Amino acid sequence: MEPVSDDELTACALAADPEMTVGRDALCLWDLIDEGPSHRLPAWYMPSPMGIRRFTGWRLRVARCSVGLIVASFLAINAAGLCNTYGQLHL
Repeated sequence: MEPVSDDELTACALAADPEMTVGRDALCLWDLIDEGPSHRLPAWYMPSPMGIRRFTGWRLRVARCSVGLIVASFLAINAAGLCNTYGQLHL
């Protein structure tokens, strides 16, 4: 397969219909030429999760309580007219 020049790509892009819809059976360019990236995003950008750990029982209650306590503390600090923007409480 010969490389495509920038001029040919520009001519194809300008001649394309901007209102055309792509069908559901359309193939990816990388699948057609068997080159290029194997994943849509690199692994360092969006790594796969190690596994989902769900909290149940008392751990779930502690997690919910701690989140609620943090939110309530920020609301109380703001209601008192204090500033906690950078993690240090300023009067």
